Amino acid sequence: MAGITDFGAYVPLHRLGPATDGWSGNNERSVANFDEDSITMAVAAVEDCLKGQSRADVDALYLASTSLPYQEKQAATLVATATDLSDDIFTTDVSHSLRSGTLALAMALDAAAAGRVQGGLVVASDSRLGPAGSDFEKATGDGSVCFQVGSGNEIATLETLVSAANEINDVWRPAGETMIRSWEDRFVQQEGYLDSLQRVLELLKKKTGKTVDDFDRIVLYAPDSRRHAEATRLLGIPRAKLQDPMLDRLGNTGCAFALMQLAAALEAAGPGESILVLNYGDGADAMVLRTTDRIADRPARGNRGLQGHLAACLPVGNYSEYLKWRGLFSEDSGVRRPNLSGPSAAALHREQDQVLRFKGVQCDACQAVMYPPQRICIACSARDGMTPIRLVGEPAKLFTYSMDYIAGTTDVPLVLTVIDFDNGARAVLMMTDRDVDAIKIDMPVELSFRLARSGGGITNYYWKSMPARELFVREREAVAAG
Repeated sequence: MAGITDFGAYVPLHRLGPATDGWSGNNERSVANFDEDSITMAVAAVEDCLKGQSRADVDALYLASTSLPYQEKQAATLVATATDLSDDIFTTDVSHSLRSGTLALAMALDAAAAGRVQGGLVVASDSRLGPAGSDFEKATGDGSVCFQVGSGNEIATLETLVSAANEINDVWRPAGETMIRSWEDRFVQQEGYLDSLQRVLELLKKKTGKTVDDFDRIVLYAPDSRRHAEATRLLGIPRAKLQDPMLDRLGNTGCAFALMQLAAALEAAGPGESILVLNYGDGADAMVLRTTDRIADRPARGNRGLQGHLAACLPVGNYSEYLKWRGLFSEDSGVRRPNLSGPSAAALHREQDQVLRFKGVQCDACQAVMYPPQRICIACSARDGMTPIRLVGEPAKLFTYSMDYIAGTTDVPLVLTVIDFDNGARAVLMMTDRDVDAIKIDMPVELSFRLARSGGGITNYYWKSMPARELFVREREAVAAG
């Protein structure tokens, strides 16, 4: 029987919340950094899901998002390349709907049940943009989740999927625009959200005879906390069975929201539990899953999962800083740098092992590891006897760094680092997600896939260094302890 065999997640480090000057919301929400988008977050979720596992077993990648950078160009191939998956896998994008996540998961599970997919990945990732200061901006969040599907080691299986379509312009984003639009609130709630959920629950009862009282855990998509509470009451969902939507510390993460709640439910679930996932977007999905005995024996692989990512955070100091990240506010620093030309499509294709997969080489003669790849070993001078080696996930420390306050970067100062990997490799990288006052020599760092620059209609990505996420967990615990 096919089912979910493992999962991982990613939540950006930064938060808008009470510690942010100028932020008018009462909640805390996740915020993608200026160099993050749905692609970089999807890569991070896949890395979390596959930590400690073989990538050779992955034969399909389904990417769900409503905020992809291209209107014509598959994004799943970029995620597959950056996560060092094989070239001979099935890849597809599932987009244009907030139900993309559950639809992609259903498609992958169907393919696994039919034997077409042996070890597929389903990634849902979103970073949606609303008008500055709007209720939409306060309610949303950024994040991603990844599920591995296949047969043989299922921790949860799909029992039923019921869908209801609803053609309605309640929340939408026209082609070529970045901002979400919405119709009048009561219309959106009554004719869109609540009507679709009621219809799909009626269809579920007609098909299976089950009501909301028959499930152990219930995941409920909702645009915001007020609508979540109203839907819970009108649909008669027992609060004891309701999965925490994390709207007060994560926010609504778009097409990833329902599946991120499912990941949280699976992190806490025991064997034999029935989980109902209610998702919304131009209609609704009701997905029923049941956990297996294997969920109790899910091996610890060192991945952070959803709760591990939520535990580490760095408040955005000022609301205007967030607006600069989103291109909604700019300050003229007076610094004038030459305009950079767009990235070369030919160079990006030719150097994708070095740039996207972040592969160095290991000398066959003396085992020295080098990045970027070299023809002649820097240790023993052997020529052309090199084996590619991926450095993502390898332990590393900060060797040295410098700060550039006039580089013209969005996030001043630009921190340029030299990092040393435990396997002997060394790389020069920009640092992201950093607290400038907390940077120290020899601090543990890790690699993070990020936006580099764009030009000529091409969005370019590269890897950056960042302080190990656990450092922020310790800092938060220290602040809480006084």
